[in-house]
Amino acid sequence: MGTLHRGEGDPIQSVLGNIVIGLVTSLLGGGFVWLWERAKKARAVNRRAAFFGVRPGETCLIVLGNKHDAPGTAHYRDVRAVIELTLLIGELGCKAAVEPGAFRGGNDDRTEFCVGGPAGGANLRTGGHLAAHLPGVTVHPYDGTRPESVAIEVGGEKFLFDRGNQEYALVAKFTPAESSRPVFVVCGQSSVTNLAAVHYLRREYAHVAERLPSVDRFCLLIRVTDIGTYEYHRATLERDVTASAFGR
Repeated sequence: MGTLHRGEGDPIQSVLGNIVIGLVTSLLGGGFVWLWERAKKARAVNRRAAFFGVRPGETCLIVLGNKHDAPGTAHYRDVRAVIELTLLIGELGCKAAVEPGAFRGGNDDRTEFCVGGPAGGANLRTGGHLAAHLPGVTVHPYDGTRPESVAIEVGGEKFLFDRGNQEYALVAKFTPAESSRPVFVVCGQSSVTNLAAVHYLRREYAHVAERLPSVDRFCLLIRVTDIGTYEYHRATLERDVTASAFGR
């Protein structure tokens, strides 16, 4: 009687081999997907951090101005803007320290976020930053009898303040010569526009960054409309005014 031999195409071995190959493929595929998603998330965080000028682990400085008609107090919308900045900073792995607009000295190795316009003495530090670094920008003083009251003028063009209808915020980023970290100025015509600019850039920074030649230094005008209906939620990028603002 002849000897029986198991065929080369043993169905049991074939099934086991397919199972092993399937498991290995699934593990490798899952690992690659996990690594790709992790790298994608890291790139998004790094782009966001680069736009706002922060580094994970550092302490950022937030300078908050006063209500223009009530020294020593802050408008609740400006406080909300600071809360949004604090959340943003926390999401990027940083801590925040808050100082009043009367703060003096350099920002040194801390990224600074200076919130509030200088009109009426609301944030004196913003006025100092504009005078020292943005020679092409003028914020007109408050004067209820004149149409250019609180207007933001850039390169000779005035952006008027139409309270409750159409208002503007100037947002600038630059690094002082004596500092290693940048300053991020949010100079709105009102507390509504301060909050609107922070809220808008926190959501739309990637879209804005795509339109800028560089995220290391820039100056933007944010337009806020239909405030009576939407308050700070209807903000758009009016234009990039970097060249005019920095005088080059």
